[in-house]
Amino acid sequence: METIRNIVLVHGGFVDGSGWQGVYDHLTADGYQVAVVQNPTLSLAGDVAATQQILDGLDGPAVLVGHSYGGAVITEAGNHPNVAALAYISAFAPDKGESVNTLIADPPPGAPVPPILPPRDGYLFLDREKFAASFAADVPEHVAAFMAASQVPWGIDALEGAITQPAWQSKPSWYLVATDDRMIPPAAQRIMAQRAGATVSETPGSHAVYVSRPAVVAAVIAQASHGADGQV
Repeated sequence: METIRNIVLVHGGFVDGSGWQGVYDHLTADGYQVAVVQNPTLSLAGDVAATQQILDGLDGPAVLVGHSYGGAVITEAGNHPNVAALAYISAFAPDKGESVNTLIADPPPGAPVPPILPPRDGYLFLDREKFAASFAADVPEHVAAFMAASQVPWGIDALEGAITQPAWQSKPSWYLVATDDRMIPPAAQRIMAQRAGATVSETPGSHAVYVSRPAVVAAVIAQASHGADGQV
């Protein structure tokens, strides 16, 4: 049996890959080889290409991990032959023909509405004053303030990019639900996870659970690496 030691981390919208540092530290301390994709978040196709470039350079199978919009990226990029398993961290898991845009188009009554500002020149930002409460409520205040101030423009083309072949239909998947998420409602996370046939776990945490609870997130990724061993 081939042991999965490669982990590839894909960030979501409004942020970059540096938020994965805590998760990276836990995984590398346990002997994993970890790569962090700096996807531009301008278009789904571009982010899939950036992810596949990392996957191309691996020496063996990997767990491909996505947070938030990064879940859409791994759903498409996960068809790469080096991907043995998928791990969704409070993430979108679209089906064929779906995009992030279609998944957020009809929020359930009473669900928190992310404070996304009107598009500027084809890019989206979160309201800086509301960023912490919506995205990173359990992150230290100074860290959340920095995340709000250093937002990465999220391209409308990334939101509207549709999945052509969901990798979760053919690859095993794991899903971590953040039960205090105010960006993607926990109920929506559970529905997507169930539809994907994922192994589901839950934890208290904001949308930025990968920053606030890196040990929990790393443990789910490790479960995926062990659980998929027999399926490589």
